[in-house]
Amino acid sequence: MQQVSVIDRAFRALPFSEADIQRAATWLIIAALTILAFAAAQWTGLTTAAYLQYSELAARAGFQVQRVEVTGMERVDQLKVYDLVLAEKDRAMPLVDIDKVRADLMQYGWIKDARVSRRLPDTLAVEIVERTPAAIWRHDGKFSLIDAQGAILQNVHPDEGGDLPILEGADANRHTVALNILLDKASALKSQVTGASWIGNRRWDLRFKSGETLALPEGEKAAAEALLNFARMDGIHRLLGRDIIHFDLRDPERAYFRKVPKSEPTKAETSGAASKNGGTQA
Repeated sequence: MQQVSVIDRAFRALPFSEADIQRAATWLIIAALTILAFAAAQWTGLTTAAYLQYSELAARAGFQVQRVEVTGMERVDQLKVYDLVLAEKDRAMPLVDIDKVRADLMQYGWIKDARVSRRLPDTLAVEIVERTPAAIWRHDGKFSLIDAQGAILQNVHPDEGGDLPILEGADANRHTVALNILLDKASALKSQVTGASWIGNRRWDLRFKSGETLALPEGEKAAAEALLNFARMDGIHRLLGRDIIHFDLRDPERAYFRKVPKSEPTKAETSGAASKNGGTQA
């Protein structure tokens, strides 16, 4: 009676056929050889001709970009991304410079991060992480969408920003992070701020939904203290939405308010005045 070895019994117990196992082993060996050959090329400094020949052999073995999968795109210009990534199609896997592909993708303003990887034997996978618009920056006669870190995403028409706050001033986008930290200290007021102006590259003026402007002092600490004081005063006296259009808290010792200017009453002309002044004497 022929005895069945322990290894044979183990193989028969697996939920795979012997052909499946052999096929998987073959692919595993090819992948391992490809990786080893690629590493050897890097360490031993193979000539360009030899490396290209190796890449051609890898392509013939099936290690060639046949499919490109891109995920995570919503606002990014998809045509630009595919134009760049599809340039790698039909290229042998060892010749795909994934670091360069990623670096090229990172040139687009909307892309916060990009992950590029090879999925052997024939797929190039790209995962896009997009930036989120947080404000509109007005500069040099243009309006640009920016994210919370101040990165410029694209130029837009001012009406396309929706409810996003509008920042003004030279290099205002570079101070977006500091502005958000400042506004977070007075969360009750943050939702009422519709914009801010970076004045003289040193301090902020805030604009509110109800039309008022708040001038803050220079320095992060002084600005935070002034904003918190204003939030407390508004909580007690309801300063916003009344007859005051400008609050100046740049002086730490006192606050200055400017009210809405009263309109001058219209003087009505009296009837007959013209005839009195312009009449002729008898």
